[in-house]
Amino acid sequence: MTLTAEVHAPVVDAPFAPPAITGTGSETATQILFHALLEICRRHEPKLVGLLKGEADIGSMTPELLIRALQLQGIWFRLLSIVEENTAMRRRRHVERTQGREEVGGTFSKVFAEAAAAGVKASEIQELLKGLRIRPTLTAHPTESKRVTVLEKLRKVYLLLRELELPRWTERERNGLMADLSDQIELIFLTGELQLEKATVVREVSWALHFFDESLFDMLPELLNSLESSLAAHYPDESFEAPAFFQFGCWVGGDRDGNPFVTHDVTRTTLKRNARASMRRFRSRLTELGKWLSITERAMPTPVAFRKELKARLDASGDAEAIAARNPGEHFRQYLSCVLRKLDATIERNKEEPAAPVTPHYSDADELIGDLKALERGLIEANCRSLAVNQVRPVRRMVELFRFSTVHLDLRENSTRTTKALREIWASVEGGEPDDAPELDSPEWRAWLTAELSKPRTKLRDLPKLSEESRETLATFALVAEMRAELDREAVGAFILSMTRSVNDILGAYLLAKEARIYLDSPGVEICQLPIVPLFETIEDLRAAPSIMKELLSIPLVRRSVRWQGGFQEVMVGYSDSNKDGGYLASNWELYKAQAKLTEIGEQAGLPIAFFHGRGGSVSRGGAPTARAVEALPPGSINRQYRVTDQGEVVSFKYANRGTAAYQMELTAASVMAHALNSNRSSSASRSEFDDAMEALSGASRAVYTQLLNHPGLVDYFQSASPLDELALLNIGSRPARRFGARTLSDLRAIPWVFAWAQNRHIITGWYGIGSGLKNFIDVRGEPGEHLLKRMFEHSKPFRLILDEVEKTLRMVDLSIAREYSTLCPDEAAREEIFRMIEAEYALTCEMCLQVSGGGEIAFRYPAFRERLEERLPVINQVSREQVELLRRFRSETDEFKRDEVKSALLLSINCIAVGFGATG
Repeated sequence: MTLTAEVHAPVVDAPFAPPAITGTGSETATQILFHALLEICRRHEPKLVGLLKGEADIGSMTPELLIRALQLQGIWFRLLSIVEENTAMRRRRHVERTQGREEVGGTFSKVFAEAAAAGVKASEIQELLKGLRIRPTLTAHPTESKRVTVLEKLRKVYLLLRELELPRWTERERNGLMADLSDQIELIFLTGELQLEKATVVREVSWALHFFDESLFDMLPELLNSLESSLAAHYPDESFEAPAFFQFGCWVGGDRDGNPFVTHDVTRTTLKRNARASMRRFRSRLTELGKWLSITERAMPTPVAFRKELKARLDASGDAEAIAARNPGEHFRQYLSCVLRKLDATIERNKEEPAAPVTPHYSDADELIGDLKALERGLIEANCRSLAVNQVRPVRRMVELFRFSTVHLDLRENSTRTTKALREIWASVEGGEPDDAPELDSPEWRAWLTAELSKPRTKLRDLPKLSEESRETLATFALVAEMRAELDREAVGAFILSMTRSVNDILGAYLLAKEARIYLDSPGVEICQLPIVPLFETIEDLRAAPSIMKELLSIPLVRRSVRWQGGFQEVMVGYSDSNKDGGYLASNWELYKAQAKLTEIGEQAGLPIAFFHGRGGSVSRGGAPTARAVEALPPGSINRQYRVTDQGEVVSFKYANRGTAAYQMELTAASVMAHALNSNRSSSASRSEFDDAMEALSGASRAVYTQLLNHPGLVDYFQSASPLDELALLNIGSRPARRFGARTLSDLRAIPWVFAWAQNRHIITGWYGIGSGLKNFIDVRGEPGEHLLKRMFEHSKPFRLILDEVEKTLRMVDLSIAREYSTLCPDEAAREEIFRMIEAEYALTCEMCLQVSGGGEIAFRYPAFRERLEERLPVINQVSREQVELLRRFRSETDEFKRDEVKSALLLSINCIAVGFGATG
């Protein structure tokens, strides 16, 4: 029996229709928001009323009116998304009320109900929980076009809409809520949608912390409660206490790969801000707890053991008499006063310019956790178990989950920068110039790295040949030990090495860690405390990864370090660059193969490999429904460890509102648990027939995709027939669009590559080459080949996921609009040839997908998706056509004032299309 975490049936098929908003007869949430926006439009821009009613053409508008029109359409798309999010939440509640929690897809209850029915023992689940670690990682990739101030107002709209559903309001009260709702929409309309300045790293940090303040601090502890209640329901004779298995990682303020604005000083500031964010939330909850725990010893004797704990805290506070006098006889309040006093000193100590602390502080979160456990024990011994479990334990769990760091901040750098620093270290140590260092793949370079790693190092050494850039790289490594000691042992997560090409690249990172004195042993030869995580991105790198990791895991230093760090070697796999490199199908297959082979290598080495999935929001960058994406991973590849990036607009989609955040976290965790439990029951042997077919499909599709990429006119076509260069003007990220400033296709980051193809409605990154791959397979293998593909569609999770997502992407493509974008390319011969290639492959891909799936139309299996898209397409199409003209005018305009006017409209058009589709990069 297969355990599942998500219901795959389209939402439109669910036996539930969202009721009308209470008190408005047949008026729906969509109608309420539309009428509110329409009224605001009448007051501020009456000329746009026709636009909202579908009676106006934006192409005939003045530039000033066009800007407001585009903003208005973007707002309407955002409001529609709020309605859809709220409807999904109501649907889940309806199913839970009428059918039970175990019938709600994506929940622990569903997974454990099926586990119990399948005979999974409680001991197996206990073992799974013991080593389980799930860590979504927020990244600052420039794909979030909403400003924080707009996010805050949208959340208020969501909350007011939810309040209006309640039947308890009088007509007077309901009118007040409606007025508040209208005010928030009006504020959004009057707030600039665009970032006026290039985003700074500091702003990106604020953006990331916004989601913790709004939802994650409070909802993540609820995840553990949900897990325990589900286990209690389906394993009633067993006792479980969920560990802090689900925590968040983050790259914001630590990702320096291609971003010159992330310095070690910026990272230090980020770490301290993260720490203060969690500590202040703990302080707020502890203060609230102190107000409630007004238990007097006159009503209930204080347990002897707790009196001893209290005395120790009072004696250490330095102000015992005052604390006791403030709450005489209320020992639990006195205890919390001591805890708060110590926490305040910790917060003060970690300010940018701290005052000298006058009271003891917490050295790390473990001390605070210990104090809260003592409080729990005291209440339990006083026969107040319910208070301990319901009031204190949630606060303790919050501290366990977020510690004094909020997130585990990863550091990321690319191998080009680390190699530069290593060459300069070689020159400083050996005498000579960096250019004289041995070749990176030579035995001489490996011998030097190995020798340096084995030499005891008791002090920092002078490195005179280091450039400022390389000193910055070393300073980043040195920050690890400093911040772990000053803030929390889990403040820094791992070092991610982008563009990993060899074992030498990884050993080089180990050597930089040694130079920065972050080894566990003082000579620096035994154990590196900082996990070094190679990132394999391109198809070539993914293919090389198994041999690289096999060799790496045979090195004693690495083996010792990995065991000390937890026993798992983490490997990050990139979905975006592999897609850009080989196309959608080839990328997915190469990722699958690499993970399957790496899983085997980890097992053989006795050091399991855990994967960190670098997924983006769009299909082209690895985006897919959470449960299905996890389900399609190779058996055994999760190994109870799962990390995934949540990038840009995905973060606000998942975590902006509490109910959605709670569901998304549970969906991720339940999916991982289902995969782990199923892996224990499924054969690890691959279905060779399916694998052979995937290999053939991958090769054929990649060949056609590569043929397009290698067309001599493609770079110019792409640059001119899309808003590629104009995307940089959006100011939605702090880092450049290219790593090293070059103007080649290979150096272009995957995000603008995907973003621009989506804007011009070609969207080749999500389908190109797949039609040819399928046709070639059937042409070569004939009728048996077609039958095999149809069996794979039914029984191969990876293949089915690929075809499903391809069909959704094909539905978003519009070649008539794409043709209009193509007219921006001045090279007529190249333009016509490239567009003919795209046109032919699109028709073939649609035909072949339907032949394999047996469907009557593209994406027929997803009526809710089609309905949502069809609702938006008339506006998106109109904006797309207008964008073509805006690009033409912007690029030809010489008058600076008029150019700025056109630029504003152009950027809003980019925003509007991205919001309409629900994804940017």
